[in-house]
Amino acid sequence: MTKCPQTITRIAVVFAALLPATWSVAQSNVPSQTQLIDKHIRQGWVDYELKPSPEAPDGLWCRRVYLDIIGRIPTPEELDEFLQDKSSDKDQRLVNKLLHDDRYTEEYARNWATIWTNVLIGQTGGNERNSLTSRPGMSKYLRDSFARNKPYNDMVFELVTATGSTKPGTENFNGATNFLAMKVNDDQATLATSSTSRIFMGLQVQCTQCHNHPFNQWKQQKFWEFNSFFRQTRALRRYVPGTRDVSHAELVDEDFAGEMGDPSKAIVFYELRNGVTRTAGPVFMDGTEVDVSGYVSDVNRREALGKMMIESEFMDKMIVNRMWAHFMGYAFTKPVDDLGPHNVASHPVLLDELGAEFRKASFDMKQLIQWIALSEPYRLSSQTTGSNASDNPQMGEPPKFTHFYLRQMSAEQLYQSLLSTAKSSGQGSYEQQEEKRNRWLQQFVTAFGTDEGDESTSFNGSIPQALMMFNGDLVKNATSIESGTFLGDLSRQNLKPIEKVNRLFLAGMGRRASRDELTIANKLLAARKGDQAEMLQDLWWAILNSNEFILNH
Repeated sequence: MTKCPQTITRIAVVFAALLPATWSVAQSNVPSQTQLIDKHIRQGWVDYELKPSPEAPDGLWCRRVYLDIIGRIPTPEELDEFLQDKSSDKDQRLVNKLLHDDRYTEEYARNWATIWTNVLIGQTGGNERNSLTSRPGMSKYLRDSFARNKPYNDMVFELVTATGSTKPGTENFNGATNFLAMKVNDDQATLATSSTSRIFMGLQVQCTQCHNHPFNQWKQQKFWEFNSFFRQTRALRRYVPGTRDVSHAELVDEDFAGEMGDPSKAIVFYELRNGVTRTAGPVFMDGTEVDVSGYVSDVNRREALGKMMIESEFMDKMIVNRMWAHFMGYAFTKPVDDLGPHNVASHPVLLDELGAEFRKASFDMKQLIQWIALSEPYRLSSQTTGSNASDNPQMGEPPKFTHFYLRQMSAEQLYQSLLSTAKSSGQGSYEQQEEKRNRWLQQFVTAFGTDEGDESTSFNGSIPQALMMFNGDLVKNATSIESGTFLGDLSRQNLKPIEKVNRLFLAGMGRRASRDELTIANKLLAARKGDQAEMLQDLWWAILNSNEFILNH
């Protein structure tokens, strides 16, 4: 039913009055890009006649921010510092601290390197026998890039055009080569074609490799034109001396003769479904043609591709969409990496404008993170109300972002969170910590994750998962009551039992214990015959194994 302009105006006034009162005060303190986000999301609430949930309590929001920005929950001390801060701009100060304080640089870089390693090479990439991919090499490149806050366009260009060795410590090491090392040799570099277009441009072209797709703007010709950019590239195997075991790979650019064997006109052939053979050369998605010569001295096709990619607005929108999904639980499109015209975004104008703002900000990833983390929809409670219960993207509807969508921690977030509760994150050298972490994650991802590079991890309550959480060494360390541990120190503090219990719940869940939970704690204390340390240990073990702990809420 169409509403008259007066009715629309009245609805807008009413909904403006229903928004959290504190937000208008803080609005002047946030970046203009955050205000842009809030304006468009609010307009969606008005359009759909929805009312947002109230703001999340400070403890839950603080927990959320730590998880999303540095990949773990806050320590009790960090949470206390935030909760005791009474300044009006404490949200902005916390986000800026996690992004810019040197104390968090290593954790920030490790978190985003982990996320992007999974995006670029998958959760098990590099773990295959005789793999050409070096997972440590990929991680090192990304970790260094995020620690230096390398502009995103520079990262994309380097990943698409890299040459050199995949393995740290070898001659000509270049960690960026690991993105393409396993994607260029087989099947005429079709995996390099589909992965590059999907991950960085949000264009799903894999279905057009063999035939035209009725719902995809890209046709078979476009796929093979894009594919032509990768045909000068090879990954050369380097073996362990005296064996046939692959040590690493060397990604090189070499002359390409094309299907006709003529490097001066290096075109490729592909076959239509009716058996007709067609030809294709390097042409970008916007129709820009590149010299068809296969001689690298004439034209380096990947470099030409990289330059055109970083000038495309598709790259801007794709990274905004991916980062929005990371913080908000859902992207503007589903799936996140499909920006084709057949897949309309939930907030198309906002997606376009944020992409343009990101380009104006010189592709500064930390600025993009700040814009989203300080936005109103990110600050909302995960509790739905009668006025927004219909906003449920799991039912297939586009997200309206009227409340924070619950999601599970990734395996990596869980590992880092358990490690921080055990106060053992700094034990050993960085390499030793990484080796221990990767060894644990290999087991965990096998039980919890997939092999398809999914950014989220599925917890389905399987027996291996339950045993890892019930009896694993990491949980045992986190629940230790020895001196110097979280529980050990807490049990020895001069606090009332109720205060200690509340500190447990704040540390694990970002909130104080409920009345029923306090009653359970009293019963545990009685069962332990007044031994507070054992009561806290029982309770903390239960918290760590609860659904609420493994959720980002």
